[in-house]
Amino acid sequence: MVQKTKSMGLFGMDAFTVDVEADVSKGLSMFDIVGLPDTSIKEARERVRSAIKNSGFDFPVKRIVVNLAPADVKKVGSYYDLPILIAIMLSAGSLNCDISDSAFIGELSLGGELRSINGVLPMAIQAKKNGIKKFYVPAENAAEGAVVDGLEIYPVNNVAELIFHLRKRKPISPSDHIQPAPEDMEYNIDFSDVKGQYAAKRALEIAACGGHNILLIGSPGTGKSMLSKRVPTILPDMSFDEMIETTKIHSIAGILPKTSPLVTHRPFRSPHHTVSPAGLSGGGTIPHPGEISLAHNGVLFLDELPEFNKSAMEILRQPIEDGKVTISRVNASLTYPCSIMLIAAMNPCPCGYFGHPTKQCTCSRQTVSHYLSRVSGPMLDRLDLHIEVPPVDFESLSKESSSETSAEIKKRVNRVRKLQHERFKDTPITCNAHISAAKLSQFCPLDDKAKIIIKKSFDTLGLSARAYDRILKVSRTIADLENSEVIMSNHILEAIRYRSLDRKYWGR
Repeated sequence: MVQKTKSMGLFGMDAFTVDVEADVSKGLSMFDIVGLPDTSIKEARERVRSAIKNSGFDFPVKRIVVNLAPADVKKVGSYYDLPILIAIMLSAGSLNCDISDSAFIGELSLGGELRSINGVLPMAIQAKKNGIKKFYVPAENAAEGAVVDGLEIYPVNNVAELIFHLRKRKPISPSDHIQPAPEDMEYNIDFSDVKGQYAAKRALEIAACGGHNILLIGSPGTGKSMLSKRVPTILPDMSFDEMIETTKIHSIAGILPKTSPLVTHRPFRSPHHTVSPAGLSGGGTIPHPGEISLAHNGVLFLDELPEFNKSAMEILRQPIEDGKVTISRVNASLTYPCSIMLIAAMNPCPCGYFGHPTKQCTCSRQTVSHYLSRVSGPMLDRLDLHIEVPPVDFESLSKESSSETSAEIKKRVNRVRKLQHERFKDTPITCNAHISAAKLSQFCPLDDKAKIIIKKSFDTLGLSARAYDRILKVSRTIADLENSEVIMSNHILEAIRYRSLDRKYWGR
């Protein structure tokens, strides 16, 4: 008799329902799985057989055919071990219960224990949408699934425990619903540790307030990396929707901490400059998220920018603009979100001392030009703020008084982000950096003096249309910091100043 259980599959960020059908009938002993399974699913035959036997139940020595429907969709992963086992036991008559409102996922060990899997959160969200009431998952994944309200999550440790529950001998208690709120994360670093560099701190605060991309350029030891690594301490609190979306990506990638069911703080990803293009954008036979997607709703920090592979660097251009990355392979074409704040840091030349006030640069003019040319014009154009990080003098370093703390800066950042949320509440825009070109005139009103300044700057500096748009967006953030609804001349002038380094170093 054919019996059916429900399970879930993953395709990129999206989950889908899989019907696991089992037919146990008389005939020559065999066990076959059909429905476009990959190798790991075909190997489930041995895991299921051993798990049933080692859990104290009889494995049917009959003709067993398992179908994973829809049969025209490729199934990948070890998620289906548990639903296959349940379907076989139902079809063989070893189990008799109503599971029409339930779904099962989980990888089995040979001894019948359930191992944790990736992607439980998107599966649980889709299960609820599809009308599933009860969702049986490995115990290690239960907290992740319990984030979804209105769905009963049952943590399962082993096969025997689940069978006794389904036979109503020893019920499993469902996990309590979890809705974590952002907490003040304890960092062992703080902006107050940084001596001097007030201009760079100001630029990073503006970038955090508006979600803008920023380039830090300066000689070795000036504090570029030190400043960048402290940016997470001033990033605005995440909304619950941002937590869910970010957690889905980390869950699919398999990097979600077991101790935390939700990502409650904005990610900070800092890949090494040897990272491949696929490592940044994502890849694989069935594409998985890359660094740019893992930084979604957070920061992607590229230290020593010119040292990155040119193709890896250029692959960032479109995702930075669109807020999503599409990865096409023979087997699939998937899109992952990547709404990020990009922080890039670099030296002005290979030796690092081009333009240094006291140290002599040992590079030839041609060497400097070649080094800087590794950062292309289109890439540079997508960085909203360019800030020079000069050497810190002895007087600033030796001062005993500490500068402003991260907590004080974060209060201003949260205030400005709250203002932006209210401004954009009826639009898909999340922060100033994401204002579309069509909405610039609506959200970035200029006073008369500011209009004259931006017009003169556009003609004099030869700005591109993209640079013009980004100057307006940065001006909007600067005005928000001063609680000004209208962008004034001082806001425009400061934003233009953050676009001047490409003239100094690149001659553009």
